[in-house]
Amino acid sequence: MSPSLPSAHATTTTTPETSATTLTVDVLGRGGDGLAYDRDGCLTVVPGALPGETVLARLDDLHMAPRRATLLAVESASPERVTPPCPLFARCGGCAVQHLALPAALNWKAATVRQALAQAGFAETCEVSLSQAPAGARRRMDIGVRRTTQGLTLGFHARGGDLLDVRHCLVLAPALDRLLTPLHDLMIRVRGLRRDGDVVVNLLDSGPDILVRTDGALTVDDRALLAAFARAHDIPRIAWAPVDQREPAEIAAQIAPVRHRLAGHAVVPPPGAFLQATADSEAAIRDAVLAMLPPRLAARDEIIELYAGCGTLTFGLAERGRVLAVEGNPDAATCLKQAAGGLRISVLQRDLNRQPLMARELAAKPVVVLDPPRMGAGAQMREIASGAPQRVVYVSCNPQALTKDAALLKAAGYSLAALTIIDQFVWSAEVEAIALFTAPPAKRARRR
Repeated sequence: MSPSLPSAHATTTTTPETSATTLTVDVLGRGGDGLAYDRDGCLTVVPGALPGETVLARLDDLHMAPRRATLLAVESASPERVTPPCPLFARCGGCAVQHLALPAALNWKAATVRQALAQAGFAETCEVSLSQAPAGARRRMDIGVRRTTQGLTLGFHARGGDLLDVRHCLVLAPALDRLLTPLHDLMIRVRGLRRDGDVVVNLLDSGPDILVRTDGALTVDDRALLAAFARAHDIPRIAWAPVDQREPAEIAAQIAPVRHRLAGHAVVPPPGAFLQATADSEAAIRDAVLAMLPPRLAARDEIIELYAGCGTLTFGLAERGRVLAVEGNPDAATCLKQAAGGLRISVLQRDLNRQPLMARELAAKPVVVLDPPRMGAGAQMREIASGAPQRVVYVSCNPQALTKDAALLKAAGYSLAALTIIDQFVWSAEVEAIALFTAPPAKRARRR
């Protein structure tokens, strides 16, 4: 959370014999690092420090703004400090706040979302619901692979940016965690990996679904290796794509059908498809969205769903009314079309960044539901604000993008009516929010 600087404070003393500074930390920054002021009154980032703590730290670069410091010792610990359960915590960039008790982490993330909305102009209070996923439930992993003269590294990026070899991760569901070492041993032998690649694994109902990206083409032997790996580890499908291109993936090995269910409906997600991080969080997001719909929809009413993906929300929405589901990715849109037969769902494949639905197409709608990418809805959000549908249900994975997009709704006269905050990325700085915005009464009246 970006602090309000006048409210942050720190007392600093310099210890000459150690060239260290004592700081009192007031807030957590957006990335989960402690923020304080150093002896010169400059804002200082102290990774590993928590609000209320007095710490001994070394200032690393006096020319940066904000300055950065290395935590040397915690002299007075926060009551919310806990022992990080992972030995890689200080190095791995995947988890930012393993040293913060989970209830406190949820409250911090909730404050981050509330501040994002306040910065957009929504300072009013509203009904807020909070939930948190457990560790060991993540069903998607995106891991980097690098081959050097020293060997092969497979894992997550360290805080400094380099790839860190990881063979065990407490965040992942056990079925994915068990694959880390076998995948490392597999990628050593894949000749199509010259230097850099990555592996995306989704845990579907049918089992792990793997997409391998490499910087070289697969050889015949590589394909045989992938097929043998699939058989040995009960992997229904392994796909491949070039690491530096966005062309559709090709199936390198398949030993069984791929199947998955979204809100009880069978889908066949494309390789590397987007899934919510945990199954429980997916259900919580869907329940929150459905609770924010109008209580009654007429037979002629249509729910507009933007950035629909493979149908994470679509099938639940269709239980409440007719749905126009718009998705830009061709593979995801095709997946949704194939699963939507016989349901009250129309699917439109359309790049909303380049060709947003226009204000006139949204003006008479009772509700627009959108789950945009991390950078937000961009041009599409301007059309929503201009069209002023009665309700806007916004699913956000990025508080900064939420601030930018929600500010357009505030300028159009919308009010914040309800908010759900879900910590589905446990121990990270990421947070999911679902916000209901309602149009001003005058605009709602003109549509009746």
